[in-house]
Amino acid sequence: MARSNAFYAQSGGVTSVINASACGVIESARGHKKFIGRVYAGKNGILGALEERLIDTSRETNKSIRELRYTPSGAFGSCRHKLQSPDQDEREYARLLEVFKAHSIRYFFYNGGGDSQDTADKVADYSLKQGYELACIGIPKTVDNDLPFTDCCPGFGSVAKYVAISTREASLDVASMCETSTKVFVLEVMGRHAGWIAASGALAQENIDDPPHIILFPEVPFVEADFLKKVKRTVDSKGFCVIVVSEGVRKKNGRFLAESGSKDAFGHAQLGGVAPVIADLIGRKLAYKNHWAVADYLQRAARHIASSVDVEQAYELGKAAVELAIGGHNAVMPIIKRVSDSPYRWKIGHEKLSKVANVERFMPKSFISRDGYGITARARRYLEPLIAGEDYPAYKKGMPQYVKLKNRLVEKKLPIEW
Repeated sequence: MARSNAFYAQSGGVTSVINASACGVIESARGHKKFIGRVYAGKNGILGALEERLIDTSRETNKSIRELRYTPSGAFGSCRHKLQSPDQDEREYARLLEVFKAHSIRYFFYNGGGDSQDTADKVADYSLKQGYELACIGIPKTVDNDLPFTDCCPGFGSVAKYVAISTREASLDVASMCETSTKVFVLEVMGRHAGWIAASGALAQENIDDPPHIILFPEVPFVEADFLKKVKRTVDSKGFCVIVVSEGVRKKNGRFLAESGSKDAFGHAQLGGVAPVIADLIGRKLAYKNHWAVADYLQRAARHIASSVDVEQAYELGKAAVELAIGGHNAVMPIIKRVSDSPYRWKIGHEKLSKVANVERFMPKSFISRDGYGITARARRYLEPLIAGEDYPAYKKGMPQYVKLKNRLVEKKLPIEW
């Protein structure tokens, strides 16, 4: 392929390390000028291409791009926008190729989760059918850790570290006050269908009886009577109870405990908050004083305590995406392949987007304890290496320093507004 420009876009919910992947893409592209000219980033994800709002990353200094590695959220803006199949609506795909042709773009890097990998795969297939040479590479990103084939997903390790630390610190607080005050603390974490993040709360334990005492997984149907018995037994024996609950916990009939009735842009059920539901149940049925918290955006934005393993993997996957593209690959996603648990060793591989797209990886049964409220030793061996190490940003006046890019848009070449 002749020297061409590249398009990079961030998709879906952002993380504390998605910018590390962006850093990997841009720095690697700058090191391969024989193949790649400019790297354009989509303003607000794929919408940036559809609306021809392309950020010229060549206007950023090497220092600014390097500092992306230490900056949370999406530096170029992200979006939740799902492209329909070209058979249903071809207009957006035609528009993408129109913009790509106008700006000599023949490399497409899409940084996101399962829906995003599906989009990248569809764009690869469409461009091939249209006879337009375009290398489409997906870059994994999801705090939910639910993409298949890869050992773990960038963003997860740092969220897991945040949740484990928060669980341990909150547990100490509750333990110190339980004699005359709060008996139960409930922490809600992300995880619509897969309980990886909730499971990471167990990393707060140094001993088997340490909190969290109960973890509620989406993979295990919620049984109210059994749950309440577990809470009561824990308070009776320990004096308090700490619970980590995944937002996607379901009843036996398959309905979310916290389902609000609305749906997001990807067609997923909107969840209204499960922690207050659990806390209300405990208050009504057991009359225990309780507090609840929702980690929400805090868990995925906490770059100040990111896992160094997570940061490194995010960067290397961005770098690998470029290397795959200039190496002639198309419609693939770089993945992490675990070599060993202890010491934790890993390497980069890749998998076809068609196998990754819209496939969710759930917690294996072998990772969940027999009673359904904790994790096994096997799960701990898997999880512990992913939160290892610290990679602190620079601090000034007590605050972490994060880069703010210029994000200058290139001049539009197409007369039609989208």
